[in-house]
Amino acid sequence: MLDSAKDIQLETPAADGQAPVAPPVAEAPLAPPPESDIAAQSEEMRAFAAEPIASVAAEAGTAVTATENTTVNQTVVNNYINNITNITNVTNNVTNNTTNNTQNNIGQQNNVTVIEQIPVREATAGDIITQVILQVGTQLVVNSIGQDTDRFYNPQQDEVFYENLPGGRVREVVQRPDGSQVITVRNRNGDILRRSRITPDGREIVLAYFDDRYDDDLLVWRDPGQDLPPLRLNIPVRDYVLDASFADENEVGSFFAQPPVEQVARVYSIDEVKRSARVRDSVRRLEVGNLTFDTGAATINRDQVSALSGVANAMLALLRTNPAETFLIEGHTDAVGSDISNLRLSDLRAATVARILTDFYGVPPENLATQGYGERYLKIRTELGERENRRVTIRRITPLITVANNG
Repeated sequence: MLDSAKDIQLETPAADGQAPVAPPVAEAPLAPPPESDIAAQSEEMRAFAAEPIASVAAEAGTAVTATENTTVNQTVVNNYINNITNITNVTNNVTNNTTNNTQNNIGQQNNVTVIEQIPVREATAGDIITQVILQVGTQLVVNSIGQDTDRFYNPQQDEVFYENLPGGRVREVVQRPDGSQVITVRNRNGDILRRSRITPDGREIVLAYFDDRYDDDLLVWRDPGQDLPPLRLNIPVRDYVLDASFADENEVGSFFAQPPVEQVARVYSIDEVKRSARVRDSVRRLEVGNLTFDTGAATINRDQVSALSGVANAMLALLRTNPAETFLIEGHTDAVGSDISNLRLSDLRAATVARILTDFYGVPPENLATQGYGERYLKIRTELGERENRRVTIRRITPLITVANNG
């Protein structure tokens, strides 16, 4: 039931030259589940929440010219690959320049291997969405660089521009016709450090706010769940996992609104949440298995769109109460096919669901994040083409990536 438990079952001893598996953290005493997002905050998070938050737009940056905008995502691809591996030079296929980031590779772990870099398609912003497949120890991971910006940005009506910030960070601003903005700050590896929506009247809605005291944790590929004890679930399974096929939108909404099942140690980046099953397990999981994807494809027929209406309406109801909510859409496949093809396919299917929620139901794209996990977290353990395993799961990750407040 817990994805982190499935990860433990899949773990193998570290091979020669790989970073050793971290020793497990001792189990914590069983505590009652938190009654609210605020109650789920650790003392560290409460102290962080008490500090003033500077606007995401406050820091001075250096504007990137319009002609350079189309190379920003490719530069992020190159930096991302360079900084998590021991590769010292990567050729930039867009600008035909070579980026040497040797100094940024000092101290990087050596158990990360780039398996594939696959251009998926041209994005609306003019860049190429690139699926980077990594092997981290024994685990395969996909990162679709440029995909979230592509969902946020409508080239027919929006403007997008970038600013370079100190420390190799980049600030991306998507300007919409109504005067609203979606502003994202990423580090040089592409990790999302901050994301806010600025309303037309200037109000800032903080969607993600990473604690910069943990910046060093993002310099290497690391599972922050290694710092946590095994999760001891203290609620009934029916309160932890909900099948959307057997729930109406009110039940889904009530389920989404429930707090984490344990105290949250600190504020994580969106990318840390994506890479850590243990951290994700802190929040409840909605199973959406009533979608029929075309075989080997990431598309669904129009008549399948209505299957997401209850989920979409539940999200919209929560967003009316708290417009800072963020939902993580996780793609999963069955075990038929190669690990890499399933990983790629699951990531594209998660993105398809996010687009449907936005294009057909009006869920703001910046309130959604996506990630594919392939066949790693099978619902039913079988090598056969089990339909139950071809699904998406959705979690409300707001309490993991920002701090709750009493307002």
